[in-house]
Amino acid sequence: MILSRVSRDNLGKQFTKLTIPDFDELIMKRDYTGGIVYIRTLLEKEDHISGNDELSKHWKTFCNFHLGNYKEALNEYKCIKDSNTSRIDSNTLMMNMAICQFYLGMYFESQSIVDDIPNNSLKVRLLFHLAHKLNDEDRLLELHGSLSLDTVEDQLSLASMHYLRAHYQDAIDIYKKILLDKKEFIALNISLALCFYKLDFFDHSQEALDLYLTKYPDSIIAINLKACNRFRLTNATAAENELKNLIRIDGIFGTDLIMHNLVVFRNGEGALQILPKLIDVISEARLNLTIYYLRSGDVDKAQDLMGKILKPSVPSEYILKGVIHTLLAQKLDSREHLKNAGQYFQLVGGSATECDTIGGRQCMASAFFLYGQFEEVLVYLNSIRSFFVNDDVFNYNYAQAKAATGNYKEAIDLFNQITDPFIIQQSSFSMVLCKCYILCGNSEEAWTLYMSRNSRNIMMLQLIAIECYRIGQYWVAAKAFDMLEKLSSDPNPEYYEGKRGACIGALYSIITSRATGSPPNGLMDICDLLRESNNPQADTIVKIIRRFSSNLS
Repeated sequence: MILSRVSRDNLGKQFTKLTIPDFDELIMKRDYTGGIVYIRTLLEKEDHISGNDELSKHWKTFCNFHLGNYKEALNEYKCIKDSNTSRIDSNTLMMNMAICQFYLGMYFESQSIVDDIPNNSLKVRLLFHLAHKLNDEDRLLELHGSLSLDTVEDQLSLASMHYLRAHYQDAIDIYKKILLDKKEFIALNISLALCFYKLDFFDHSQEALDLYLTKYPDSIIAINLKACNRFRLTNATAAENELKNLIRIDGIFGTDLIMHNLVVFRNGEGALQILPKLIDVISEARLNLTIYYLRSGDVDKAQDLMGKILKPSVPSEYILKGVIHTLLAQKLDSREHLKNAGQYFQLVGGSATECDTIGGRQCMASAFFLYGQFEEVLVYLNSIRSFFVNDDVFNYNYAQAKAATGNYKEAIDLFNQITDPFIIQQSSFSMVLCKCYILCGNSEEAWTLYMSRNSRNIMMLQLIAIECYRIGQYWVAAKAFDMLEKLSSDPNPEYYEGKRGACIGALYSIITSRATGSPPNGLMDICDLLRESNNPQADTIVKIIRRFSSNLS
């Protein structure tokens, strides 16, 4: 990539040496900043080359372009064009201007210029990428057929298109084939590393990246990608440490990219200050700002942001669309949003490029989760379990799928591994764990969990009452119905009837010596619970129990 050629360590070094380097030497070292300084100072002092000489202008523009200063390079090309004295071929000049406009996102302007230039291989490659940016699929396919299989430049252009369209394995195949014949094209290792990174093969990505960093340890793009690998393989602190030397340099090339990634490494810190202004500069900025809104619980802002992408083009966009529709389905109780969410997840998980990736399998698991097909969910989650042993979010979803398929003991073990307070405080966490405890015969654990919450969670109480009653855990059912009766603002006869039936069930457990459904203090506990009801039937039942107790004694 052009952007990866920039050197930061060479900046100004040559001016501290006794021997001033040759301009060609600076260019070979990729020290384009040094090249510009050289042109502005030494060349302008030469008697035979004035400061306005065409040669110096062209070399200055060349350096600005390779530094990524496309706007400045474009302005310089325009000045050369307007001077009417240029000895450079006008078609070459216009092509250079069109390329600068392409990098600046001025796609329509670039298209209008390049259309008037005679056909050549560079024009075809530029039109190929313009068709992609302008979403002209018919033109893209047409130009694809014009690329040559024997030209390295055309193959590199095709590989980059595969990358842009998330066909990472296709891009890898091209890069590897070229490197077999062109081992000196060491920069292709960065392209390989990027593809491996996108496929979640972070170890492979770092191996390819190290080959480039060994020769060019000062490459900003390579250092940044290394930080991203560290983030995925280790933690955010290790990732940020990779960038610590770059952070200290003001005005460094790639500042926007570095600041964007620091927001990610710092778990969204500074997102609202940095990401909005980068949306049109770094494609991932929109996605990460959407993630920030989702984590903040603002699904409407996330929807507004992603709604501007009418047709997703890469897996991350499909996934975020799916997540947003899932949250909207929950918020609005909308089956339509639920259907859309499942379709987005399934499109990613079922695609040829993603089906064997970790993310792809997570998407398929998400789709089946929404469809309620939990056996299928487990098929996909089991296949990637080893990558998420200590991941609380994964374990939460895994536990719910286990519970839904009747694997209650395994689900309890998974729930108890979760340490994230945000997840533990979720009502669904308590509800599912309660049900697992009850269906494993540990109804007292479910009651203890409810009491530890110190809340008036009516749904949780109803779950405990109904499930315990259903499987004969009568004493806990009685306590739950009693609590429901007390918390109900309007008297609900169903709660008393449930308590009455549970108390009689507990009495039956005492008579038949079934410890699981009986209270610890026997008949006394049952009578105390019944006395707390205002229903006159309760007194009658208490009298019958006392008479029964006296007969036993």
